[in-house]
Amino acid sequence: MSEQQSKPIVLITGATGYIGRRLTHHLLAGNRYSLRLFVRNRRKVQAATAESVEVFEGTTFEPDTLAEALKDVDTAFYLIHSMGSDEDYRKLDLESAENFRRAAIAAGVRRIVYLGGLGNRSSASKHLLSRIETGETLSAEPDKISTIWFRAGVIVGSGSASFEIVRNLCHKLPFMLTPRWVRSRTEAIGIDDVISYLEQSVELQTEENLVVDIGSGKITFQDMITQAAGVMGLRRYLVAVPVLSPRISSYWLILFTSVPYRVAASLVEGLKSETVKENDHARMFFPEIEPLSYTESVAQAMHELEQNQILSRWCDSSSEKACDIKDFDDPAGAVLRDTRIVPYENQESQNAVYRSVCALGGRNGWFRYNFLWRLRGALDKLSGGYGLSRGRRDTSELRVGDALDFWKVVDIKPGKRLLLYAQMKVPGQAWLEFDVQPEQLVQTAHFIPHGVLGRLYWYSVLPLHYLVFSNLARTVVKESSNYQN
Repeated sequence: MSEQQSKPIVLITGATGYIGRRLTHHLLAGNRYSLRLFVRNRRKVQAATAESVEVFEGTTFEPDTLAEALKDVDTAFYLIHSMGSDEDYRKLDLESAENFRRAAIAAGVRRIVYLGGLGNRSSASKHLLSRIETGETLSAEPDKISTIWFRAGVIVGSGSASFEIVRNLCHKLPFMLTPRWVRSRTEAIGIDDVISYLEQSVELQTEENLVVDIGSGKITFQDMITQAAGVMGLRRYLVAVPVLSPRISSYWLILFTSVPYRVAASLVEGLKSETVKENDHARMFFPEIEPLSYTESVAQAMHELEQNQILSRWCDSSSEKACDIKDFDDPAGAVLRDTRIVPYENQESQNAVYRSVCALGGRNGWFRYNFLWRLRGALDKLSGGYGLSRGRRDTSELRVGDALDFWKVVDIKPGKRLLLYAQMKVPGQAWLEFDVQPEQLVQTAHFIPHGVLGRLYWYSVLPLHYLVFSNLARTVVKESSNYQN
């Protein structure tokens, strides 16, 4: 038997999400387990990772695929969450957890490890209640399978939604009028500590079900902002007022941070009630883990951000339909197109133009008409979309599944093609494609309108397309001179 075959098999679901990517990376580095990833789209798994793991494509609603993925698995990580994008998400979450538990038992899996949220039924928001119900469902048959259920509050790390919200508020608002719920207490914990707990759970010597509340100590959202500001060398002042409703608070967050309304609303609902640890199992069962303080976690996240070392972001994967790129990576059905062709007059290399394409967006912007892109992003934010403030994970590198402002990277052919799918609010489906050919760049905006409104939208913005897309294609080629080897 080979060394690889003798290692316990560990399955990670949600492996292209914020936690899943980091856990996969960490366990691969440790080289103690044979890793198996269960994902909706295998193309979102980076090539370097795919070479070292088994990848199974499917969902928890496909019994045959799920059974195959769980075959011979010792420990299965359940890192699947919804964010309330669908009215039936609670029902789907329960069905997903039920399917997974039954399939794991049938496959003889020794242990399920689940990461949920802190809170109790009596005061939990709708979103947190779904997390609680998911944990209860996975733990429902302790006589047949062991379940370790971790419960965390605010996870602090480069790319996490909570950290991006706090960082944006600290940088943009020296003085804030806030709702009273900012004084509600929660627990913060650094992402590296979360990964440490998950890793050590694989070999924890217990066969009983276990609920483990994790965190580095009680803290209010108000203190999170003021202490993070201190780490950044800033001073920020918050004044709580009684007139800001949850809806107003959510809109206030989306105007000044990178998150869309859906994520902001879930955060606000969760902070309306206290979410603190209710047991001391973390210290009892994992005594060697000493979580970093909140300020230490913020400092570490800032360092990763400044060094451009963001391994994953909150928007890598989600329950949003547009985030499952499998059904959105081919614009062949588009009925309306805007195509711009720019030859390489100065014989720029194909690779340099491709690198110029891949540097678009985020802090790099969109060239001459960047103000129009920003205006479109602001309108998108106001309508509950992502807007431009989401930016990008890395200043130069892109991978399939990455967020790029209000676009999603749905296809990459290195040196040849980049395809972006629009996650902005539009009456239809839209793509922006860059086909980097040996002697010319072919840039195409594809659009599938939804009814008459969709067609009216397309033709109404054609004058802007003429300005924006013409300049974009020309400037990408011009800027490629900066990427010559």
